[in-house]
Amino acid sequence: MIRALAFLAASFLFASSVVLAQTYPSRHITLIIPFAAGGSNDIVGRAIGKKLSEAWGQPVVVENRPGAGGVIGASVVAAAPPDGYTLLLVSSTFTINPAIKKSMPFDTLKDFTPVAFIARSPLLVTASNNLPVNSMKELLEIARSQPGKITYASSGPGSINQISAELIALSAGVKFVHIPYRGGAPALNDLLGGHVDIYVSSLPQVLQMVHTGQAKALAVTSLKRSPILPNVPTVDESGITGFDSSSWWGIVGPAGLPPQIVDKLNAEIGKMLTAPELVRFLETEGAEAETMSPQQFGDLMRSETQRWIKVGREANISIE
Repeated sequence: MIRALAFLAASFLFASSVVLAQTYPSRHITLIIPFAAGGSNDIVGRAIGKKLSEAWGQPVVVENRPGAGGVIGASVVAAAPPDGYTLLLVSSTFTINPAIKKSMPFDTLKDFTPVAFIARSPLLVTASNNLPVNSMKELLEIARSQPGKITYASSGPGSINQISAELIALSAGVKFVHIPYRGGAPALNDLLGGHVDIYVSSLPQVLQMVHTGQAKALAVTSLKRSPILPNVPTVDESGITGFDSSSWWGIVGPAGLPPQIVDKLNAEIGKMLTAPELVRFLETEGAEAETMSPQQFGDLMRSETQRWIKVGREANISIE
């Protein structure tokens, strides 16, 4: 009797999720962007939201919920009903937070459902014109011969800039000195002013400065060269074999999101990522569109979290 009731309950839940998926979306979707308006997360998220709205004829309302390195906005989605009507734009920071924050109000792997990967973008290792190096190899030579001499800027403790610079240092067996700033703009200003030696930055943030000769591009952090800077070698080519790190973006929902809704969202987002207009738009952000199955995206989130936990521990990066 108990087994029969359990079977009936499971059948009812399955049937309900199928019906929900068939009618989804029947009202507006809220896309939470856990950072302030105007940054790369906001730009990418709004582009995806606009395309979803056009494809399905339902409004996608973008809400910026900045604070605590993305934790505040993510908390809203973690607590939302798993019905597909509240989604979260996530980036590399989502997998860095568990590595460097002493406490988290949720589990990034257990409390969310991976939905769709969007794109990835390499970072760029840039150097001040005052630093007497013209390549990543020369930078590492100075770092090895004069430990503690090379300073690097970041947009703040626990940022992608800091943890990527520390990954480079750990991979090369060298030591950099961290100079944190309150945001990317002041960090970049001090790089251009010669007050810090290097800055591991997103491509769009420093591209113009590199083109105008205000800073030197030493290497990109992806395994292959960026089409935007084809003459700039990779970190891998520069002596740190196998080095691969990048910023990335994706969409997740609350834990327990029905597979039928996940698949529907994944298929629609995957389709839009092949459209030339969106591909070109992402390229202007230094990003390359890329599709993944929900499982592949979940595997990426898991491996990235594990990697950053290791880096955070070895580099002693920890914030409240």
